[in-house]
Amino acid sequence: MSPALVEAIFPATVACAEAFTDPPDTVLFPEEAAVVAKAVDKRRREFVTARACARTALGALGVGPVPILPGEHGAPQWPPGIVGSITHCAGYRAAAVAHATLIRAIGLDAEPDDGLPDGVLDLISRPCERAQLRALAAAEPGVSWDRLLFSAKEAVYKAWFPLTGRWLGFEDAEITFNPADRTFGCALLVAAPAVAGSPLTAFTGRWLSGSGLLITAIAVPA
Repeated sequence: MSPALVEAIFPATVACAEAFTDPPDTVLFPEEAAVVAKAVDKRRREFVTARACARTALGALGVGPVPILPGEHGAPQWPPGIVGSITHCAGYRAAAVAHATLIRAIGLDAEPDDGLPDGVLDLISRPCERAQLRALAAAEPGVSWDRLLFSAKEAVYKAWFPLTGRWLGFEDAEITFNPADRTFGCALLVAAPAVAGSPLTAFTGRWLSGSGLLITAIAVPA
């Protein structure tokens, strides 16, 4: 099996798995099947394949197959001692997991490398971010920077929520991209919660573009 595309932007302590199609023979645990029993076909296929990716990634850590049910705000409930993140978009599903003794939180998001619908950028960005995107688009027009910003903020939330149990709005995170090394920083513009005895004020992450996708990843060291 070839390495997962997303492995390139996670540390070696994070196990990843991905899929570009939805295998028809994937089986859910009964508890999982109940979650999507009334879901439309698209939602069900996303859910099923993403869970298969998650179990493959867990297997790489030596963790046997278990149900992965959505918890508060839809965040996946991982086995004890495991942290992780799941993502899916058109034509792509992926999961990343790690032992909590090594990684404190993971945020993973994938989006199509295509511009956001009209009007969305103003809803998810700050003025300084829009100015940054204009400069990036002029210097490197081959990347859908507005969609990448959306993806980075999704990854931030997925890392933030398991650590804090609190909502974080798009306006509460300010992203700065470094196109030279495909990294990004996130300043958190809310009262800093304490995580493991220290204030949580920022995240750092990595991103990639390829195969028609934009993928963002955050792995917070333990």
